[in-house]
This record gives sequence, C-alpha cells and structure tokens, in this order.
Amino acid sequence: MASIVKRGKTYCVVYTYLNKKGERKQKWESFKTKAEAEIRQRAIEIKKSRDELTIAPCSTVADLVKEYIELYGKNQWALSTYTSNVALFDNYILPTLGSLKLTDVTSRVIEQYYRSLLEMDRIPPKRYGKPMKQAHPQKVSPNLIREIHKLLSSCFKQGVRWELIDKNPCQNATRPKVEKNERDIWTLEDLQRALDVCDDDRLKLAINLAFSCTLRIGEMVGLTWDCVEIGEEAMNAGRPYIHITKELQRVDRKTLELLDRKDVIQEFPVSDKRNKSVMVLKAPKTRTSIRKVYLPISVAKMLIDWRKQQEEIKSMLGTEYTDYGLVFTGPFGGPVEGGSISDAFQRLIRKNNLPPVVFHSLRHSSITYKLKLNGGDIKAVQGDSGHAQATMVTEQYSHILASGQQSNADLIERYFYGKEPLPQRMGKGDDDMDKASSMKFLMKLLADPETAALLKAFLSDK
Repeated sequence: MASIVKRGKTYCVVYTYLNKKGERKQKWESFKTKAEAEIRQRAIEIKKSRDELTIAPCSTVADLVKEYIELYGKNQWALSTYTSNVALFDNYILPTLGSLKLTDVTSRVIEQYYRSLLEMDRIPPKRYGKPMKQAHPQKVSPNLIREIHKLLSSCFKQGVRWELIDKNPCQNATRPKVEKNERDIWTLEDLQRALDVCDDDRLKLAINLAFSCTLRIGEMVGLTWDCVEIGEEAMNAGRPYIHITKELQRVDRKTLELLDRKDVIQEFPVSDKRNKSVMVLKAPKTRTSIRKVYLPISVAKMLIDWRKQQEEIKSMLGTEYTDYGLVFTGPFGGPVEGGSISDAFQRLIRKNNLPPVVFHSLRHSSITYKLKLNGGDIKAVQGDSGHAQATMVTEQYSHILASGQQSNADLIERYFYGKEPLPQRMGKGDDDMDKASSMKFLMKLLADPETAALLKAFLSDK
C-alpha cells in the first residue's frame, strides 16, 4: 500500500507499481501539504485494491491533462468548476497543445499559444446544456485567456510535483494584458427608484436582500427558512439574521454522477428526464462563504410578511404544493433559479429606463456603501460578503478606501496646517477619546458628498 513520508518541507507518497514489462518499481511523488498527499494516497490505494496500478506513460500534454483531471480535478473542484474547467480543456487547450510532448512545451511556446488564442472565435458558453446564442461571433478575450492560463498553470504545476517535467512553462510566460474595468453600480437614488417602481414582490425582496446582506444570487435563492432567524426574541433584541450555509445551482447531470454528488445537500426532481442538467442545493465552495449576516429590521419585516404570504399559498394549494423549505419558490414550492431573478431584474431596468447593471452589481453596491458608512472597516465587510481573504475586498474596492485617505488629508489640513481647534477635552479620558474618535469618524463620512447624501436619506426614513 502507499505510505506518506515527510521529507523536509514536503510530503512524499511512496508506493510500488508494475511497469509495462511487469517489473516492480518504486515511485516517490512530492506534495507541499499533507492533505494533498493524503488525496493521492487514497487514489493509489483504490487502484491497488482493484489490481489496476500500472503506471501508463505520460509524455504529452493530453496525457498530463487526463491524469490532472482524474487525480486532482475530481478531488479539488466543485461541480460547476469541474464542468467549466473540462470545457476549457476540450475547447481551447487540447486541440492546440494536446499532441505536444511535455518536454517540448516552453514558456515561449505558451506565449505563442496565448497570442494565437486572440485570433480564435470564442466558443459560446452553455446554459441549461445548450450553447447560448450570440448576436455576433466574439474573439477569445484577454479575460478568458487569464482563466485558461490559471488552469493550464495549475495543470503543469501538478506535472512538476509528479516529476513529469522539471518546471512549469506557464510560470514565466507573459499573457495578454487584461483591462480592468470597474463594474457599474447603482447609486442610492437609483436603488430607491427601482424599489419604488418595482411591482413584483419577489423581485423587490430579492433586491433588498442582495443589497442589505451582500449576497451572491445563488446564496439568496438557496436560502431556506431554517436559516432565517426572524422570531419574536430576535426582533425584540434587534438582532435578526440569516445564516448562509448553502447555495442553489444548476449542474450538469453527468458531472453530478461522475463526482458522486459531491457537496450536494438536496437534489430537485427534473421535469423531463431528457434534461442534461438538474437543480441542487449544495455546500458553498469555500468555508468563508458559510457565515451569519445580520438583517436590517426593515428587511426582517419584509421576510416576516413574505413568509405569511407563502403560508397562505401552501394552505390554498394543499398537496399540490411541495414544501422544500425555500424562501424563494416557484408557484408550487419548487426552487427559483438565479437566472429567473436576473431576467426579472433586467425587465425592471428596461421598463423604467434605469441605469443598466446586472443583478450581481447589487452585491458590489452593498460592499461599496458599507465601506463608506463604516469608515473602511474591511473585516466587517468581509464577514458579510464571505470573501475568502480581506485582500480580495481591498483589491476590488480600493477606490472607496482611497476616498477615505483623501478625507484624512482634509482632516490634517484643517486641524494641523489650518490650525483649527481640536474637539474639546480630547484625550482627557476614555469617554472623551471615544467622543473625539466618533467626531473624527463623522467628519470623515461627511467629507464625501455621496456618503453625506446616503446618511441624510437614512435619517429621513427614521
């Protein structure tokens, strides 16, 4: 059987196998973490138990990709990630690089490959198992090449770990420059106008939840009532919350079978057995996505009213209603896809001539205004958003933090160079320190016109 040996800072999986000539050989495979080594150890032991451990030659890129998907992808990727990554290999990587010998793939070859991709037509992505229609053919974009680069680099990295190649040819390859465009978001006025003209109760609740709780659309439509705390005790204490523990997703049925229903909590029935995809409730991709998000009281009251309406519908329909415990449901209790919410959102925008944004922009609006209102408390926002690292917030929203830095400069100008008096009794005790800090914080907020307007709007609602 395979064993794990710690050698320096690496963990080695050591095992014996029979080569093509029937000769017994020993192989050492190195991994950076014990977890990775244990995954490989289990794979080897399964093969040994089936008397299948004959190491096939791995000399071409196609050979490496096949092993990478089988040994790494099936263990590490989520359902949707598996489907999309296999599609990238099949559509873009294998047709061009698959037949090349591993020893012939250099950084220069990879750079030439990236350049050739820019001249290729993009293969339309699939929705519900069918290619999406495109008004005009599109070329492969630098953004897509970035995704291909990440996947290909990870694949070659495993090749280095398995001692099939000496170095990763993607590591020093220059890929096309990606133009970083800031996502358009709604202002507070845009959001308020949208809610005023929205006559779809389900969409209105979805907009409020996405904005106030910084939710991804899959998390929102995957929300179940057992994860919503809006009882009398929570409301009286002013502490209602939702617990994000799962997400709703449409996944490929073949992938679902292949990965043995990995991370799936609930699989919903399909209306037609010919469907190539199925709706599931699954665990979030990362642990940090599992989180508690506190609700504004107004949004908690919306959820209370929504649950009452849902109970009335269940009572009217009786056995025709299938109760899955979902907050967002179809007419008979089934799940509502994120695409359905997004489509309704786009109809609202077109009908009322609102600024064109996508539904996911509400999450960005949420993060933007929370950073403005809390003075740049990144950790608090990260807790609501479920980002894996605080740096992911700072990288995407550095323009918000920069506005706070400008406010700092204004404060120094006023109180140091302008010689304005500091807040009275500053520094004479803990209470006074808190008052001074609060005053500074308030002045920082009011220095930004948009934040000042936001505070004014909030106060006027009280």
